[in-house]
Amino acid sequence: MYIFLLCCSILLVAAAIIVLIDVLPIFLDWVSRIHIGRHRDMKVWNESVTQRGGQWLNRTPKMKVTDNTRLVVLDMLQGNYTKHAIQHWQEAALLMGLSEYVGKSKDVNMEKEIITYVKAKFDHNGNWLQTPKQVDGAIVAYAVMKQRCIDPSGYKPAFDYMWSLIQEHVGEDGCVQYRKSMKNYRYVDTIGFICPFLVAYGLRYDKPECVELAVRQLVEFEKHGMLEHHYLPSHAYHMEHGTPLGLYGWGRGLGWFAIGLMDAWRELPAAHPHKGLLGGMITKFSASVLAFQGKEGNWNWTITREESRADSSATAVLGWFLSEASCLEHLNEACTGGAERAASYLMKVTRRSGAVDFSQGDTKDIGVYSMLFNILPFTQGFCIRMMNGREVPA
Repeated sequence: MYIFLLCCSILLVAAAIIVLIDVLPIFLDWVSRIHIGRHRDMKVWNESVTQRGGQWLNRTPKMKVTDNTRLVVLDMLQGNYTKHAIQHWQEAALLMGLSEYVGKSKDVNMEKEIITYVKAKFDHNGNWLQTPKQVDGAIVAYAVMKQRCIDPSGYKPAFDYMWSLIQEHVGEDGCVQYRKSMKNYRYVDTIGFICPFLVAYGLRYDKPECVELAVRQLVEFEKHGMLEHHYLPSHAYHMEHGTPLGLYGWGRGLGWFAIGLMDAWRELPAAHPHKGLLGGMITKFSASVLAFQGKEGNWNWTITREESRADSSATAVLGWFLSEASCLEHLNEACTGGAERAASYLMKVTRRSGAVDFSQGDTKDIGVYSMLFNILPFTQGFCIRMMNGREVPA
């Protein structure tokens, strides 16, 4: 009898723990959303969002791979709860945003957070401590290259490794594969992951072939993956027959294209032969982005459908993109206005803790999108970039 009661007690405790793992995050989200959107002053909001981003840099919340909200413990035990590749672009966005902030504020404490992060990722010889297995890692390498409070040249071995990994993923068409297991597909995500790094690395270490590869990635996607007359990227396209795949107008897909295009363009010197080409793409893309901006300043997770849910991750990245595009004289007025409206919307969905809410979760596959909307460090990072890069007036 004693053994039976003991077993029952253990089972009850285990069941209670499993239920608690499921229920506690839902309860905490509910509590955290009380008084959401109370920020009214843009500068105060920027400081709140930035401080929260700084707290997350070295303690980045783990992002779920699945949309499961029940029996989450099973995903944890099977290793399906989170993946390193997902964490790469979360951390990189925070790192890029905080770099912009430190450049303006000279915040010593934030510099310490950045230095702590870099030391945790690389050894004293400048090699990765945990070597990236996918090209997603290039966005982290790029973020490190953009830091002001460290000497990026000390991490050249890690950058060299990233270049060699990217080369291993170049397919028969001369473009980079998202994964070797998907050799016939060209994802829009890859543009955001690799193009800024390739341009920065190629210019810094005199490797023009890197710059050419980045430009090719953009040009080929424009040729095969864009919706005619609307200049909206599809999620991917098939390399062999050029068939577009997934949604046209997936919000974060626009974000990946925006990151790859804008950061690559920003890295190129004014006299570079590809500067005008990418500038022309920015003009076309800006027009499409502005055309689908919602009345409140947001973009939805499917930007072509007003009925779909607003996505803070798309809004943060596209708002940043417009703020950067406003430096082009012919785009200044329209893009500045679009960036201001995006920032105003993001203020309304910011928790009192400074965490920006309601970002779409991780994508499962081409055409299979998350229906969970919550905090995302990636969004936080691009809010910080938007507010501390080119000035968005209060």
